[in-house]
Amino acid sequence: MYKNFAFYMPTKVLFGAGQLQNLRNEQLPGKKALIVTSNGQSTKKYGYLARVEKELELAGAGHVLFDEIRPNPTRDNVMLGAAKGKETGCDFVVALGGGSVMDCSKCIALMMTNPGDIWDYSLSAKGGKKNAPRDAAPIVCITTSAGTGSEVDMAAVISYDDIQEKTGIFFPSMFPALSIVDAALMLSVPPKFTAYQGMDAFYHAAESVINKNEHPMGEMFALKAIELVAQNLPMAYRDGNNKEARANMALANSLAGYYMLCTSQHTMEHVMGSFHGDLVHGAGLIMISHAYFDFFAERKAAEEPMIKMARSMGMKDASSGKDFIKALDALIASVGCDNIKMSAVGITREELKKYPAMVHQVLGGDITADPLPLSDADYLEIYEKAYR
Repeated sequence: MYKNFAFYMPTKVLFGAGQLQNLRNEQLPGKKALIVTSNGQSTKKYGYLARVEKELELAGAGHVLFDEIRPNPTRDNVMLGAAKGKETGCDFVVALGGGSVMDCSKCIALMMTNPGDIWDYSLSAKGGKKNAPRDAAPIVCITTSAGTGSEVDMAAVISYDDIQEKTGIFFPSMFPALSIVDAALMLSVPPKFTAYQGMDAFYHAAESVINKNEHPMGEMFALKAIELVAQNLPMAYRDGNNKEARANMALANSLAGYYMLCTSQHTMEHVMGSFHGDLVHGAGLIMISHAYFDFFAERKAAEEPMIKMARSMGMKDASSGKDFIKALDALIASVGCDNIKMSAVGITREELKKYPAMVHQVLGGDITADPLPLSDADYLEIYEKAYR
């Protein structure tokens, strides 16, 4: 039975190797760009920043650099970036980097045009829950990773370390006006982060498939993304210079981002990240994913969607949710992530008891959309089963 749904995708996407050089031919949404990058060196080391600056100049746009975004970007990153954009007269934002950079850039763009503090617009427990009175400044995303889908959605995940909150902020004006998905910019991603990012994209899709509000349009994107990840992530992990595998992972990432209907797994990981700011999001998801999906498989609560996912992953004779769990475990092992542990990043078993209450306070996925309603006792059970 079909379900009513709305589909809105205003972002123009230039997809494919070499597309960065076509930026010069685009009608840019402003005259002076705030280029936002991470506080690392990769965009400079591999020449990506210099290429973007050249493309902007060829397109007739000025530019200013803000290169202070950390992994798991913060409220302070947003406010400092927005201040620099306003002080230097920038009228649009160019995000050059992975999910952290793109998410932070969206919030910077929002705060370049709106009053107050970014947390005024957060829907989290301690957020101001205000509507932004003005649209965000236009955004151009140039993604250098295949993991978040942030180049095609309006969502941003930001941390506020002082109050231990990590939450999503989203307004329709935060959709990028233009995104460039050029897999040639992803060849330099190290194997470990290739795995973390690729599994993040996988979970965006997998959570969407088990989401009780899933519909044919979302399922179409999600199942294709799952198929592409299962086929290509192990190859991209083993050989980062495999251009076909990188391109297919870039496609999977964007497909998963088009209709990202995340469930409570993402919220549960955001709780972990709010306590441990150095926890890589994809790694945190991997840590809890077996226990999370197996909770529903044990109860036969998502049999049909899990069978569809297992078949998309190559298990053509799949007949139960447990077959998806086997395929998931095999995929995680194939990218060297079967032994990552919560304890290795400082999470203690005692700390887990604080997490269930926080699930209701941070924003990640829709905690009301799981195949079965989860209680705080259920959340704790999943965390404890995942703990190593």
